[in-house]
Amino acid sequence: MVKFISKDDILPIRNEVLREGQLTSEQCRFPGDDQPESFHLGCFEDENLACIASFHQQNYQDYSGKGYQLRGMATLPAWQGKGLGKNLVHYALHHLQSISADYVWCNAREVAVRFYRAAGFEVISDAFDIPGIGPHYVMYISLL
Repeated sequence: MVKFISKDDILPIRNEVLREGQLTSEQCRFPGDDQPESFHLGCFEDENLACIASFHQQNYQDYSGKGYQLRGMATLPAWQGKGLGKNLVHYALHHLQSISADYVWCNAREVAVRFYRAAGFEVISDAFDIPGIGPHYVMYISLL
């Protein structure tokens, strides 16, 4: 089940999955997490929070319309490959359409490109490196 969660609920999974447990929860906060237009989703399995993602109202470069950046998507290892991320993204895209967002974009890790492509996103950049994390691509999906 996917539902809205607090900005604090996402931090332990961000740290465990995206930062390999190397940071404190506070170091896992992103700029924009606290903005009024931002929201955070969690997918629960057996009443346990298993998958998370954050969405910040943020346009990509000179793209027009109301854009949202998907940030910090992560699924706990025990739940990976079971469709939770797919369910969360599907829920998010429907919600974003309902609030008149025009598109969603993200900085996708190279290993996640296939996942986002399956959800309808397309690669719109060359590969770039985020130091300490690895290669990424900007990906985009229109909601119009």
